[in-house]
Amino acid sequence: MAGASTPAIRTLSSAGVEHRVHAYRHDPRSDSYGTEAVDALGAELGVEADQIFKTLVIELSTGTLAVAVLPVPNTLSLKAAAAALGAPKAVMADKTKAERGTGYVLGGISPLGQRKPLPTVVDASALTWDRVLCSAGKRGLEIELAPTDLIRIAGAVSASITA
Repeated sequence: MAGASTPAIRTLSSAGVEHRVHAYRHDPRSDSYGTEAVDALGAELGVEADQIFKTLVIELSTGTLAVAVLPVPNTLSLKAAAAALGAPKAVMADKTKAERGTGYVLGGISPLGQRKPLPTVVDASALTWDRVLCSAGKRGLEIELAPTDLIRIAGAVSASITA
């Protein structure tokens, strides 16, 4: 896609990972970014809502920021995400910390190409699909790739993290 280069896209390209970038018109009034992506791309691409993943930034009880990647329709289990990343507890990170820590704006946070790679957990359900979509690092932009590539390039662990 012409003109659409983000750190996430550059990370995949430089690693030689096969991926596709999909754009949709982001409504600035929307605050449910994942649902917006599902509504815009699900039918067009022939993918289920559970194949489109949201990226949530959490703060572990150790004080470290981390990333949880899970299907848009699901709710994050903070306890399960913390356990998968070796911490006793976690809370949702504050917006400013999330943006500062990843280098992306809320609604465009990608698990890939972050300013400083954060500990990441991808919900195990990703591995049931041959391809998943996640944020490409900008609102209105998604990356389609194999879940094994997402986990490998993000340096993630995989665990069941939905409530």
